[in-house]
Amino acid sequence: MTKAIMLQGTGSDVGKTVLVAGLCRLFANRGVRVRPFKPQNMSNNAAVAEDGGEIGRAQWLQSLAARVPSSVHMNPVLLKPQSETGSQIIVQGKVWGYAKGRDYQALKPQLLGAVLESFATMRAGTDLVIVEGAGSPAEINLRQGDIANMGFATRANVPVVLVGDIDRGGVIASLVGTHHILPEEDRRMIRGYIINKFRGDVSLFGEGVEAIGSFTGWPCHGIVPWLKAAGRLPPEDSVVLERLARGSDGALKIAVPVLPRIANFDDFDPLRAEPDVDLVFVRAGERLPVDAGLVILPGSKSTIGDLMDLRAQGWDRDIATHVRRGGRVIGICGGYQMLGNVVYDPLGIEGSVTETPGLGLLDVETEMAPEKTVRNSMAQSTEYDAPLSGYEIHLGVTRGNDCDRPSTMIDGRPDGARSGDGLVMGTYLHGLFTSDAYRARLLASFGLSGERMDYRASVETALDEIATELEAVLDPAWLDSLAG
Repeated sequence: MTKAIMLQGTGSDVGKTVLVAGLCRLFANRGVRVRPFKPQNMSNNAAVAEDGGEIGRAQWLQSLAARVPSSVHMNPVLLKPQSETGSQIIVQGKVWGYAKGRDYQALKPQLLGAVLESFATMRAGTDLVIVEGAGSPAEINLRQGDIANMGFATRANVPVVLVGDIDRGGVIASLVGTHHILPEEDRRMIRGYIINKFRGDVSLFGEGVEAIGSFTGWPCHGIVPWLKAAGRLPPEDSVVLERLARGSDGALKIAVPVLPRIANFDDFDPLRAEPDVDLVFVRAGERLPVDAGLVILPGSKSTIGDLMDLRAQGWDRDIATHVRRGGRVIGICGGYQMLGNVVYDPLGIEGSVTETPGLGLLDVETEMAPEKTVRNSMAQSTEYDAPLSGYEIHLGVTRGNDCDRPSTMIDGRPDGARSGDGLVMGTYLHGLFTSDAYRARLLASFGLSGERMDYRASVETALDEIATELEAVLDPAWLDSLAG
């Protein structure tokens, strides 16, 4: 019988994603056939699974950690926020519909069947499935119809380990409080807890473990230190942008405006890891730095809405001034669409605004269309003659004179556009900067010489380091019970 364990958090951003990835690598290194699973995810950082369709970027990373092909069944329900109150709903990799938050609560029971079907698919032919919850089971106001936490765990009969984040404070209260407010049906699913992100002398928390045990009866499966290697993994949650907003002292400053519906911002991780690069995420209320050599417009879940917000921030004027000074601009996916003359949405796919002028930096225009392009792709940079591999997730078709100068060739077809002066380029290809050869030639064009790092190898090394640390601090008997 395939074993399964579910990690749920006492809150959001407690580190569940990294722990699941680390455990997947730990058991894969032991020769255990392991797969990740997340019933419901909410993120605009999506990936294209190897069997086609969209999943959360975190589940793609976890599949990499487990050394297995990614699958849409690893994340059967993906919510992609398009506004403050509503999200596109992806079910088993394909667009299922759109709903506002309150309406989605009523829709969740309809999705449980797909979740359980995908879970059964993941269990087939494997030894262990490590499940990641979403948010916290303590959100009892959302318990009815839940498919993300205890609703799934009780229905699928998967035991739960709670994860508490000691770095944010109040970890004893959060664990004990969760125990106190959960109904008995949910509480009996919990088999223990893990303390995450501990800094300092672990022995100082001995009384804390005793206190939690006295209130809950739960065993502690380990106290995990602050995992420095986690900073080398692609982030999923947009909350990390607050922490990434501080730049370093690199020779080349690259500015990325943080749009309200920013998508796939892990595109920039390889640049952030370069020691010669000062990657600055520019937030609302801030100006784009005048000394930036390169501005990159990121992907967006709502191109028209984010383009309007970009103008409201005055970033359109900053970008125009940047280009007049000879600065360069790259637009990826939605950012590429913004660089053109106009964006049309005649069917109102993104909302009530059906047309808005673009930044006019590329002689192209985009029309939104209902059919969504979702695929992994092999490509070639036309500018630097460098091999690329990445993925496309977008609505809309872009045409215009500057498309006669494509920025990339994707699977043998032209993609993107470049301006006549070569200062502005756009592409629909995500993962552009993951190519070591492309990144090296791009940075060399700014005068940065030297050998570039192997980005993919750095991610693999980080996963191995995290697995090693987890094996050293987690209860060996608990780990053996999962592996055996």
